[in-house]
Amino acid sequence: MHSPTAYIKIKKINAGAQTEVDDELAVEEPLEIQLAWQDDAGHRSSTVQKNISVTMRTPGNDAELAAGFLFTEGIIQHIDQIQHILPQQHTTLVTLAKGMVPQLQHAERNFYATSSCGVCGKTGIDAIRTTPVFTQPTGELVVPATIFYGLQNSLQQKQVVFESTGGLHAAALFDIAGNCILLREDVGRHNAVDKVIGAALQNRWLPLQHYILLLSGRAGFELIQKAVMAGIRVIAAVGAPSSLAVQLATEYDITLIGFLRNDRFNVYSGAGRVKV
Repeated sequence: MHSPTAYIKIKKINAGAQTEVDDELAVEEPLEIQLAWQDDAGHRSSTVQKNISVTMRTPGNDAELAAGFLFTEGIIQHIDQIQHILPQQHTTLVTLAKGMVPQLQHAERNFYATSSCGVCGKTGIDAIRTTPVFTQPTGELVVPATIFYGLQNSLQQKQVVFESTGGLHAAALFDIAGNCILLREDVGRHNAVDKVIGAALQNRWLPLQHYILLLSGRAGFELIQKAVMAGIRVIAAVGAPSSLAVQLATEYDITLIGFLRNDRFNVYSGAGRVKV
Protein backbone atom coordinates (compact mmCIF):
# COMPACT_ATOMS: atom_id res chain seq x y z
CA MET A 1 0.00 0.00 0.00
CA HIS A 2 1.31 3.42 -0.91
CA SER A 3 2.22 5.93 1.79
CA PRO A 4 -0.35 8.65 2.59
CA THR A 5 2.39 11.26 2.19
CA ALA A 6 5.05 12.11 -0.40
CA TYR A 7 8.16 14.30 -0.34
CA ILE A 8 9.15 16.79 -3.03
CA LYS A 9 11.77 19.50 -3.39
CA ILE A 10 10.38 23.04 -3.21
CA LYS A 11 11.78 26.56 -3.12
CA LYS A 12 10.78 28.50 -0.03
CA ILE A 13 10.76 32.29 -0.35
CA ASN A 14 11.07 34.35 2.80
CA ALA A 15 11.70 38.11 2.80
CA GLY A 16 13.43 38.00 -0.56
CA ALA A 17 15.66 35.04 0.28
CA GLN A 18 15.09 31.57 -1.20
CA THR A 19 16.09 28.15 0.03
CA GLU A 20 15.50 24.67 -1.34
CA VAL A 21 13.83 22.33 1.17
CA ASP A 22 11.96 19.03 1.32
CA ASP A 23 8.20 19.41 1.68
CA GLU A 24 5.76 16.70 2.74
CA LEU A 25 2.48 16.50 0.82
CA ALA A 26 -0.71 14.53 1.33
CA VAL A 27 -1.06 11.93 -1.44
CA GLU A 28 -4.13 12.00 -3.68
CA GLU A 29 -4.66 8.93 -5.89
CA PRO A 30 -7.61 7.32 -7.64
CA LEU A 31 -9.30 4.25 -6.19
CA GLU A 32 -11.65 2.17 -8.30
CA ILE A 33 -14.25 0.35 -6.21
CA GLN A 34 -15.35 -2.87 -7.90
CA LEU A 35 -18.21 -5.15 -6.93
CA ALA A 36 -18.58 -8.88 -7.67
CA TRP A 37 -21.57 -11.13 -7.01
CA GLN A 38 -23.21 -14.31 -8.23
CA ASP A 39 -25.99 -13.91 -10.79
CA ASP A 40 -28.30 -16.92 -10.47
CA ALA A 41 -30.67 -15.81 -13.24
CA GLY A 42 -31.18 -18.33 -16.02
CA HIS A 43 -30.03 -21.95 -16.00
CA ARG A 44 -26.52 -21.48 -14.57
CA SER A 45 -24.87 -19.22 -12.05
CA SER A 46 -22.25 -16.74 -13.24
CA THR A 47 -20.07 -14.13 -11.56
CA VAL A 48 -20.85 -10.52 -12.35
CA GLN A 49 -18.19 -7.89 -11.76
CA LYS A 50 -18.92 -4.19 -12.09
CA ASN A 51 -17.01 -0.98 -11.56
CA ILE A 52 -19.06 1.03 -9.05
CA SER A 53 -17.07 4.22 -8.63
CA VAL A 54 -13.70 5.90 -8.93
CA THR A 55 -12.92 8.27 -6.08
CA MET A 56 -9.85 10.38 -5.43
CA ARG A 57 -8.56 9.42 -2.01
CA THR A 58 -5.52 9.25 0.25
CA PRO A 59 -4.13 5.67 0.27
CA GLY A 60 -4.80 3.71 3.44
CA ASN A 61 -7.83 1.96 4.96
CA ASP A 62 -9.12 1.24 1.45
CA ALA A 63 -11.17 -1.76 2.62
CA GLU A 64 -12.93 0.46 5.15
CA LEU A 65 -13.49 3.10 2.49
CA ALA A 66 -15.07 0.59 0.11
CA ALA A 67 -17.27 -0.96 2.82
CA GLY A 68 -18.36 2.44 4.10
CA PHE A 69 -19.08 3.71 0.61
CA LEU A 70 -21.24 0.69 -0.26
CA PHE A 71 -23.15 1.03 3.01
CA THR A 72 -23.71 4.79 2.95
CA GLU A 73 -24.80 4.59 -0.70
CA GLY A 74 -27.44 1.98 0.25
CA ILE A 75 -25.87 -0.75 -1.91
CA ILE A 76 -25.49 -3.06 1.10
CA GLN A 77 -27.24 -2.99 4.47
CA HIS A 78 -25.09 -5.26 6.67
CA ILE A 79 -21.49 -6.45 6.95
CA ASP A 80 -22.63 -10.07 6.53
CA GLN A 81 -23.58 -9.23 2.94
CA ILE A 82 -19.86 -8.92 2.16
CA GLN A 83 -17.90 -12.13 1.65
CA HIS A 84 -14.46 -10.54 1.41
CA ILE A 85 -12.67 -7.34 0.35
CA LEU A 86 -9.45 -7.36 -1.67
CA PRO A 87 -7.61 -4.00 -1.62
CA GLN A 88 -4.92 -3.46 -4.25
CA GLN A 89 -2.89 -0.44 -5.31
CA HIS A 90 -5.57 1.41 -7.29
CA THR A 91 -8.56 -0.96 -7.03
CA THR A 92 -10.54 -2.56 -4.25
CA LEU A 93 -12.71 -5.56 -5.14
CA VAL A 94 -15.67 -6.27 -2.87
CA THR A 95 -17.15 -9.74 -3.30
CA LEU A 96 -20.67 -10.12 -1.96
CA ALA A 97 -21.92 -13.09 0.01
CA LYS A 98 -23.76 -15.88 -1.79
CA GLY A 99 -27.32 -14.92 -2.63
CA MET A 100 -26.68 -11.20 -2.17
CA VAL A 101 -27.77 -8.97 -5.06
CA PRO A 102 -26.59 -5.34 -4.73
CA GLN A 103 -29.07 -2.47 -4.76
CA LEU A 104 -27.32 -0.61 -7.56
CA GLN A 105 -30.30 1.58 -8.37
CA HIS A 106 -29.38 3.51 -5.20
CA ALA A 107 -25.93 4.39 -6.52
CA GLU A 108 -26.30 5.48 -10.13
CA ARG A 109 -23.08 7.33 -10.82
CA ASN A 110 -21.19 8.56 -13.79
CA PHE A 111 -18.27 6.56 -12.39
CA TYR A 112 -16.06 9.39 -11.09
CA ALA A 113 -16.11 11.45 -7.91
CA THR A 114 -13.52 14.03 -6.93
CA SER A 115 -11.97 14.14 -3.48
CA SER A 116 -13.94 17.31 -2.69
CA CYS A 117 -17.40 16.04 -3.60
CA GLY A 118 -19.36 13.13 -2.17
CA VAL A 119 -22.31 13.29 -4.56
CA CYS A 120 -20.48 14.17 -7.78
CA GLY A 121 -21.44 11.85 -10.60
CA LYS A 122 -24.97 11.18 -9.41
CA THR A 123 -27.21 10.86 -12.43
CA GLY A 124 -30.29 12.61 -11.05
CA ILE A 125 -31.81 14.49 -8.11
CA ASP A 126 -33.60 11.37 -6.87
CA ALA A 127 -30.30 9.48 -6.77
CA ILE A 128 -28.87 11.93 -4.22
CA ARG A 129 -31.14 10.77 -1.38
CA THR A 130 -30.53 7.40 0.27
CA THR A 131 -32.87 5.35 2.47
CA PRO A 132 -31.66 4.73 6.06
CA VAL A 133 -31.43 1.17 7.33
CA PHE A 134 -31.99 2.04 10.99
CA THR A 135 -35.10 3.51 12.57
CA GLN A 136 -34.81 6.51 14.86
CA PRO A 137 -34.39 5.37 18.49
CA THR A 138 -36.95 6.32 21.10
CA GLY A 139 -34.49 6.69 23.99
CA GLU A 140 -33.19 10.18 24.69
CA LEU A 141 -29.53 11.12 24.49
CA VAL A 142 -28.14 14.12 26.38
CA VAL A 143 -24.55 15.32 26.08
CA PRO A 144 -23.13 17.98 28.43
CA ALA A 145 -21.88 21.02 26.54
CA THR A 146 -18.52 20.69 28.29
CA ILE A 147 -17.87 17.40 26.43
CA PHE A 148 -17.72 19.28 23.14
CA TYR A 149 -15.14 21.78 24.42
CA GLY A 150 -12.23 19.34 24.22
CA LEU A 151 -13.13 17.54 20.99
CA GLN A 152 -11.31 19.82 18.56
CA ASN A 153 -8.08 19.70 20.56
CA SER A 154 -8.29 15.91 20.80
CA LEU A 155 -8.84 15.69 17.04
CA GLN A 156 -5.85 17.90 16.26
CA GLN A 157 -3.57 15.86 18.52
CA LYS A 158 -4.50 12.64 16.70
CA GLN A 159 -4.31 14.00 13.12
CA VAL A 160 -0.87 12.58 12.39
CA VAL A 161 -0.81 13.12 8.62
CA PHE A 162 -2.46 16.54 8.82
CA GLU A 163 0.18 17.62 11.32
CA SER A 164 2.93 16.91 8.80
CA THR A 165 1.16 18.05 5.60
CA GLY A 166 -1.71 20.39 6.51
CA GLY A 167 -3.61 18.88 3.60
CA LEU A 168 -6.11 16.35 4.96
CA HIS A 169 -9.62 16.24 6.35
CA ALA A 170 -10.48 14.10 9.34
CA ALA A 171 -13.57 12.40 10.75
CA ALA A 172 -13.63 10.91 14.22
CA LEU A 173 -15.99 9.00 16.49
CA PHE A 174 -16.16 10.00 20.14
CA ASP A 175 -18.18 8.36 22.88
CA ILE A 176 -20.49 10.57 24.93
CA ALA A 177 -17.78 10.86 27.59
CA GLY A 178 -15.53 12.61 25.04
CA ASN A 179 -13.12 9.74 24.38
CA CYS A 180 -11.87 9.37 20.80
CA ILE A 181 -12.73 5.84 19.65
CA LEU A 182 -11.78 6.04 15.99
CA LEU A 183 -10.20 8.60 13.62
CA ARG A 184 -9.55 8.51 9.88
CA GLU A 185 -7.90 11.07 7.59
CA ASP A 186 -8.31 11.57 3.86
CA VAL A 187 -7.89 14.23 1.20
CA GLY A 188 -11.67 13.92 0.68
CA ARG A 189 -13.95 14.77 3.60
CA HIS A 190 -16.58 12.28 2.42
CA ASN A 191 -13.90 9.57 2.16
CA ALA A 192 -12.85 10.21 5.76
CA VAL A 193 -16.44 9.70 6.90
CA ASP A 194 -16.81 6.56 4.75
CA LYS A 195 -13.62 5.15 6.29
CA VAL A 196 -14.96 5.76 9.81
CA ILE A 197 -18.35 4.23 9.02
CA GLY A 198 -16.70 1.36 7.14
CA ALA A 199 -14.51 0.57 10.16
CA ALA A 200 -17.56 0.70 12.43
CA LEU A 201 -19.45 -1.55 10.01
CA GLN A 202 -16.64 -4.12 10.00
CA ASN A 203 -16.51 -4.00 13.81
CA ARG A 204 -20.31 -4.45 14.00
CA TRP A 205 -20.79 -1.22 15.96
CA LEU A 206 -23.70 0.08 13.87
CA PRO A 207 -26.02 1.80 14.54
CA LEU A 208 -23.83 4.52 16.07
CA GLN A 209 -26.60 5.98 18.21
CA HIS A 210 -24.42 6.69 21.24
CA TYR A 211 -21.44 8.30 19.52
CA ILE A 212 -20.50 11.80 18.39
CA LEU A 213 -19.20 12.28 14.85
CA LEU A 214 -16.65 15.09 14.65
CA LEU A 215 -15.76 16.66 11.30
CA SER A 216 -12.57 18.69 10.83
CA GLY A 217 -14.14 21.00 8.24
CA ARG A 218 -17.57 22.10 7.14
CA ALA A 219 -20.72 19.99 7.43
CA GLY A 220 -22.19 19.48 3.97
CA PHE A 221 -25.35 17.62 2.97
CA GLU A 222 -23.51 14.46 1.84
CA LEU A 223 -21.76 14.09 5.21
CA ILE A 224 -25.01 14.43 7.16
CA GLN A 225 -26.61 11.85 4.88
CA LYS A 226 -23.80 9.37 5.55
CA ALA A 227 -24.26 9.94 9.28
CA VAL A 228 -27.99 9.32 8.92
CA MET A 229 -27.26 5.99 7.25
CA ALA A 230 -25.04 4.98 10.19
CA GLY A 231 -27.61 5.94 12.82
CA ILE A 232 -25.54 8.83 14.22
CA ARG A 233 -27.55 11.34 16.26
CA VAL A 234 -24.91 13.93 17.20
CA ILE A 235 -22.59 15.64 14.70
CA ALA A 236 -20.09 18.39 15.50
CA ALA A 237 -18.13 20.25 12.85
CA VAL A 238 -15.23 22.67 13.15
CA GLY A 239 -16.60 24.56 10.14
CA ALA A 240 -20.00 25.77 9.02
CA PRO A 241 -22.99 23.67 7.96
CA SER A 242 -24.87 24.31 4.74
CA SER A 243 -28.59 25.10 4.66
CA LEU A 244 -29.40 21.70 3.16
CA ALA A 245 -27.30 19.98 5.83
CA VAL A 246 -29.33 21.72 8.54
CA GLN A 247 -32.56 20.79 6.76
CA LEU A 248 -31.58 17.11 6.61
CA ALA A 249 -30.38 17.07 10.22
CA THR A 250 -33.68 18.59 11.33
CA GLU A 251 -35.66 16.06 9.27
CA TYR A 252 -33.91 13.15 11.00
CA ASP A 253 -33.75 14.76 14.46
CA ILE A 254 -29.96 14.97 14.48
CA THR A 255 -28.10 17.35 16.75
CA LEU A 256 -25.89 19.41 14.43
CA ILE A 257 -23.17 21.62 15.86
CA GLY A 258 -21.03 23.98 13.81
CA PHE A 259 -18.14 26.41 14.35
CA LEU A 260 -16.80 24.31 17.22
CA ARG A 261 -14.01 26.33 18.83
CA ASN A 262 -12.81 25.17 22.26
CA ASP A 263 -15.55 26.40 24.63
CA ARG A 264 -18.00 27.79 22.07
CA PHE A 265 -20.15 26.44 19.25
CA ASN A 266 -23.45 26.95 17.45
CA VAL A 267 -26.31 24.44 17.63
CA TYR A 268 -28.29 24.33 14.37
CA SER A 269 -30.70 21.48 15.14
CA GLY A 270 -31.50 19.08 17.96
CA ALA A 271 -30.51 21.53 20.71
CA GLY A 272 -32.40 19.47 23.28
CA ARG A 273 -29.57 16.92 23.40
CA VAL A 274 -27.03 19.53 24.51
CA LYS A 275 -27.06 20.12 28.26
CA VAL A 276 -25.73 23.55 29.22
